[in-house]
Amino acid sequence: MRFNLFRRRSARIAAVALAGLALTTLSACGDSSSTADTAKSSASGAFPATVATKFGDVTIESKPERVVALGWSDAETALALGVQPVGASDWLAFGGEGVGPWAQGRYTQAPEIIGTLEPEYEKIAALKPDLILDVKSSGDQERYDTLSKIAPTVGVPEGAEAYLTSWEDQTTMIATALGEKEKGEKLISDITAEYQKYADANPEFAGKTITVGSRTSEGWGAYVKGNGRVTFAEMLGFTINPKVQEKAEPGTFSVKVSEENLTMLDADLVVMLPIYIDAKEISDNALFTAVPAVKAGHSVVIDDADIRLAFSAESPLSIGYALEHVVPLFKAALAQ
Repeated sequence: MRFNLFRRRSARIAAVALAGLALTTLSACGDSSSTADTAKSSASGAFPATVATKFGDVTIESKPERVVALGWSDAETALALGVQPVGASDWLAFGGEGVGPWAQGRYTQAPEIIGTLEPEYEKIAALKPDLILDVKSSGDQERYDTLSKIAPTVGVPEGAEAYLTSWEDQTTMIATALGEKEKGEKLISDITAEYQKYADANPEFAGKTITVGSRTSEGWGAYVKGNGRVTFAEMLGFTINPKVQEKAEPGTFSVKVSEENLTMLDADLVVMLPIYIDAKEISDNALFTAVPAVKAGHSVVIDDADIRLAFSAESPLSIGYALEHVVPLFKAALAQ
């Protein structure tokens, strides 16, 4: 069984993402009525909009009014672009509106919460959507075919594998579908600049190898290229542990690691996430503490649920919070 962490649930996060604050400030500037008029005019000129996906080009004829967001962080991406989904999936079990606290206050009316791995199609149809977002999802053909019978559906990008849509592609595709292409470009530019700021401030990260993994009740695992947690580290200058990456299979974002082979995790920095277990089940494990990097103090077990979920969500509204809180942990561990 693959080490699919998107199946896991966890606690809520309590913080406001830096990127979210920047977008809020941007959208709040100027007279509200003139801003609305400008947005409406801009959106009308953006349609029809065509988005290329794994399932072919999807054309949205006019600005969507009722959006259902089903993919991992699709709802937060839509919110970052100023659009409130009427239905959304809550992958990280935040409860309530189904988004992290950094996105709270962006809904004027809570969305209908839709199942994740197996969405309730009847519930989706009852919402009468004119657009469905399933951009960071399984990419399953049957799922797409069923959804596209309900409304135009923007699925995973061309060439993408299950749950491996990058945050940049996710933002670009959703922004195009919503008629907010310029907002999407600005959002990507701002977040990329934020990553660069942290990378420049921590030049010691450049070229260092990193393992990002986790442990659940089912065992140990490590993430590979394409997973958002690895991308986060790469954006800061780290290089993924080659011993882990060479075990990656096409279409997967993690590999299982047997307890007897935990030395495979060894790198300049080892970062581990406890998923539905106590963090001590990682930090106190004798075989884990024997890993050379761990023994030398170059490891981080992220036991704070707020930080762990921000690190995992990889949405335009969570990345800033993750940078603010994860980077100091990396820096301190490398300095040991």
